[in-house]
Amino acid sequence: MSWAKSLIKLSSYEAEVLQKRLSEIVDRRVAAELKLAMLHAEGEAEAEFSAQEAQAGIYRAGFLQALRVRKANAQSEIDVILLEEQGARDALAEAFEAQKKYEQIADNIRAGERKEEGRRESAALDELGLRRVSR
Repeated sequence: MSWAKSLIKLSSYEAEVLQKRLSEIVDRRVAAELKLAMLHAEGEAEAEFSAQEAQAGIYRAGFLQALRVRKANAQSEIDVILLEEQGARDALAEAFEAQKKYEQIADNIRAGERKEEGRRESAALDELGLRRVSR
């Protein structure tokens, strides 16, 4: 039975590690999405500023082109992180399935041990009853 407990502990540890990894990935995704939102806000602020300032309009085209590139980079980073997050979620689901299997095996072993113990007790009581009858 100790091997079953060891497997359960090991699978619990693996699931915990995968949960931490998923949490880190989600944190990175949130940070990347926040960066993209900040780029959108920066673009809107620059559009308002350049609409009010005639001299700022000269630099607007270059700024907007650079902003598009930065947004595209941020979006591609988010896309990569989303793929990594999906992989981490799949790995975590598999780890939980494995953990559940080990727990079911341990439960089956315990049930078998209880059944065997009940059989032995029943046999002992039957033997005790036969001894009393034979006296």
